[in-house]
Amino acid sequence: MSATAETQARQPAPPEADRKAERAQKRAERFESLTIAAILLIIIAIFAVLAPEGSFLTLDNLRNVALDASAMLILAAGMTFLLIAAGLDLSIGAMVVFSAVVSAKVMLWVAGDVTPDVAQMDHPHLALALVLGIFAALGIGLLWGMVNGLLSVKAKIPAFIATLATSGVILGLAQVWTGGLNVTGAPIQLQEFFGLGSLFDAIPWPVVVAIVVTGGLWIVLAFTRFGLRTYAIGANPDAARRAGINVNRHLLILYIMMGVLAGIVGVIDLARFNTASVSGHTEDALAAISAVVIGGTSLFGGRGRMSGTVIGALIPAVLLNGFVIMAIDPFWQNVAVGLVLLAAVYVDQLRRRKAQQV
Repeated sequence: MSATAETQARQPAPPEADRKAERAQKRAERFESLTIAAILLIIIAIFAVLAPEGSFLTLDNLRNVALDASAMLILAAGMTFLLIAAGLDLSIGAMVVFSAVVSAKVMLWVAGDVTPDVAQMDHPHLALALVLGIFAALGIGLLWGMVNGLLSVKAKIPAFIATLATSGVILGLAQVWTGGLNVTGAPIQLQEFFGLGSLFDAIPWPVVVAIVVTGGLWIVLAFTRFGLRTYAIGANPDAARRAGINVNRHLLILYIMMGVLAGIVGVIDLARFNTASVSGHTEDALAAISAVVIGGTSLFGGRGRMSGTVIGALIPAVLLNGFVIMAIDPFWQNVAVGLVLLAAVYVDQLRRRKAQQV
């Protein structure tokens, strides 16, 4: 018998109680995922039956649902990492606004008002304007994310207070800069070829970006050491430090990542509507948190799944789309999402109490 085999033979097998607890936890997580998916399917089935024939379950309408959910899905994917690590960012809506404003301003500064009759690359500075505008949005998102991280991680200000304060600062600066007016006149080509364009004339480009970003973060969370450390920090930061994890650096990276994702959403918003709105996105933080928690991620850190977040982000989009088609006041969407959120948090509380009693 080799030395490795002898060592493995001498190692005590995990207690039967631990194996049973692990199996029970996995069963509970699978049941929770199936329950969330079932809720989404039930909502789709209800609208498919009640909506006028040929209005809801069509490729065009499903594409609209995916397009409406794309930006929120990107923000929710980043928020999944933060909540699992027991962090929080309430400034993501303000960062989206500021990023869109910066991007539009840079594009206007470099290329001016490029009218629709100018071909995609006929303007001498159009390509440069688009590239600089996109990178400006990502860069300013990165900087604001770093500010949030430094305040929460280094200055030890509770994340709720730190990001709530920076939300007001960021949004206020955007409004002061623009005079409270939306920024218009960005190159229309950004909207024509990206915001309203699609891959293979089937999948809108914003949806493609959301799939790539979310898919990449899904892989990182589920299959990499970085994802494992995220779970460890949320479950027990002191134990994570004793295990050699640089908790402060890891959390700072998560806040920076959240800022970059907000920058991506700012570009998508500008591309879709050709306008940097300073009055929109006020509910983005609540919507992202709702999607993540509905998807099964705990508000107290340590557990969560990207698959649940994807479903949690689709539920509000499907509700809003169905209400509009059925001529129901779309504000009922907020009521429905709020009720589902309360139920999700209550279930999470029950789970935590049960775990503490074991």
